[in-house]
Order: sequence, then C-alpha cells, then structure tokens
Amino acid sequence: MSDPALTLYFTLLAFLGGACIGSFANVCIYRIPNDESIVHPRSRCPSCGTPIAWYDNIPVLSYFRLRGRCRHCGARISMRYPIVELIMAVLFLAVWNRYGFDARTLVYMGLVAALVIATFIDIDHMIIPDRISLGGMPAGLLFSALIPALHAQTAPISSLFESGVGLLAGSGSLFLVGWLGRLAFKKEAMGMGDVKLLGTIGAFLGWPGVLFTILVSSLFGSLVGVGLVLTGGRDWQSRIPYGPYIAAAAIVWILGGSAWWDAYIRWMTGY
Repeated sequence: MSDPALTLYFTLLAFLGGACIGSFANVCIYRIPNDESIVHPRSRCPSCGTPIAWYDNIPVLSYFRLRGRCRHCGARISMRYPIVELIMAVLFLAVWNRYGFDARTLVYMGLVAALVIATFIDIDHMIIPDRISLGGMPAGLLFSALIPALHAQTAPISSLFESGVGLLAGSGSLFLVGWLGRLAFKKEAMGMGDVKLLGTIGAFLGWPGVLFTILVSSLFGSLVGVGLVLTGGRDWQSRIPYGPYIAAAAIVWILGGSAWWDAYIRWMTGY
C-alpha cells in the first residue's frame, strides 16, 4: 500500500478491531465453560451482576479509568481482561502486517481469536470446549474450499484435500500419542481437547502446519518445564495444560513459521 495515510488507517483499524474482539473474547472465556450464551445478556459485573455501560466497556482504557474496579460495587476486576484485549490487538496487527489485503487475513484473524480463547479457557479449566475445537474443523474445511491460497493451492478441490489431510494428520497424530502414552504410563497422556484442537489447526494450516505445531509446541513445553524446575516451580509443571503451547505454536506458524519451514525444507533438500 503506497498511501501512508491509508496504511496508518488500516494499521489502526487492525489494532483497535483486535482490541474489540479481545473484549468479546473475554466474554467467551468467562461464559463458554459455564455453558452460557455469549450474546445474551449483555456484559455484566461478575460480582454484583450490574450490566456494564458502554462507556465502561471500552477495551483496555475502561479498565484503567476505573482503576480495575467495578463502578457500582467496587469489586476488583481481573487484570486478565485488558491483557487479553492487548494480546488480541497485537496479534491482529501482526496478521495484518504480514498478509495485508489478502483473503487469508480475516480467516487467520478468526483462527487466532479462537486459539486465544481456547488458551485461556484451558488455563482456567483444563478443558478445550468442543464449540471451539470441533466447531473449527468444518470451518477450516469450508474456508479452505473457498480460499485455496490457505494451502498454497489454486483449485478449491485440491485445497479441500490438503485441509482434510491436515485435519486427519492433526487429530490422528495426537490421538496416537495419547494412545501410546496410555499404554506406556497406564494413565491419560493426552487430552481429547488437544487432539481436536490440533485437528482444527490442521484443517486451516495443512499437514506442514501440524508438523510445525507439534515440534514447536513440544519445544515451548520443554523450555517452560526447564524454567519451572530451575526456579523451583516444579509443581506447576503438571498444572499447565498442553493446549496453550499448541495454540502458541500455531500462531507462530501463521505469523511467519510457514516461511521458516519452507526455508528449512529448501536447505534440507537443496532446492
């Protein structure tokens, strides 16, 4: 985009739009595990139940203007709310900066939002809701058929095929890991939520994205585990679910991991 003013406009739009989606993500993170509607009723204080006015629901800014407390009852508001909004704003901006005016941009923004929601629900409740994991599989197949560029294809049928292979590779690989772990350790080694989440990731990103996600999420988990051991937090290692590592690795793929993967393959094969 050659016009600086237009570039600035869409950059701000991506950031502010991400913050607004982050505000909605907070609603999803709170309500989905409680099996509540994410659209009705409107946002309310979890302590006193008072509906939140629009001017107290401005992403990030309202939290600091209210000094982290409900206007009506004075109950403390979790710092997580502005954190999620900022994370989403930064990630949306990063997706925009990488893809710009491209059919994949909105799809990847939607996938990133789903992964952030799944991450925080998994941290809080040690579950990944089927609404996100199972619901994402048909969405991945549909968008792959509509936007073949998601899998570097030009024909919808070939893109749909790549999406299906990715879905099977994602869910099948982790299911196999879980099955082998259950045989070896006589206990659950991999949650089905992780299996389904990686299936969704595969439907959107294909089998190379699945392989990258598995490798990088394992690396993330190992680094965090080593860090916890070195800092005396070994007990926390068993309390951190695997889903956030999967989500983080998939986001890395979206933001540039695919290019790193292609460069690595060219280096390995000499082409």
